[in-house]
Amino acid sequence: MDILNVVIADDHPIVLVGVRELIERDERFNVVGEAVCSNELVRLLETTAVDLVITDFNMPGDSPYGDGLKLVEYLTRHFPKVRVLVLTMISNPMILTRLQELGVLAVIQKNQLHNEIQAALKAIARGNPVHHNGPQPTSVMHDGADLDERFTRLSPKEHEILRLFVSGQSVNEIARGLNRSAKTISTQKMSAMRKLEVSSDQDLLAYCIERNLFN
Repeated sequence: MDILNVVIADDHPIVLVGVRELIERDERFNVVGEAVCSNELVRLLETTAVDLVITDFNMPGDSPYGDGLKLVEYLTRHFPKVRVLVLTMISNPMILTRLQELGVLAVIQKNQLHNEIQAALKAIARGNPVHHNGPQPTSVMHDGADLDERFTRLSPKEHEILRLFVSGQSVNEIARGLNRSAKTISTQKMSAMRKLEVSSDQDLLAYCIERNLFN
């Protein structure tokens, strides 16, 4: 029986313990490392034989590897033989779709962690595809050249807020990270949306993701 080496990456100790416990119930998997930031995760992948990564979508710290979509894209590009499961609390359809397009095995909601990880591990061990509950890829934007010109109108602050929003952070999370009020962040986000002439979060995410901005 082949044993698959697993690395877990999450900055919450209780999640690390819980995921490790679920994995260790199955003798077909062996936890070979844990990481609390993207720097540690990449270092483990560079120095350890790893078959499967189970990583949180939002990772802390100022890292050249980033987090969110930027980190997942880095992992799938530089470690193509390593399979990736993503843990998250986000539900933005465009982000979930982009994760599928990047080739992750599955996106597991943290509020369904126990059941979904067990089902995913069983499928992986058997060589079966892991069921995706996310949306189908969608393209909703048009007139790309005009939209790209609008993007140049954004202020540096608006640009940074959009980058964090596309990475999966909520307005409240962005406000805490930048030490600003949620009202200020929301106002700047809405200003950016007006400049881009998009009316919904879905269109905003579609524009940023389809043009591979912030990665």
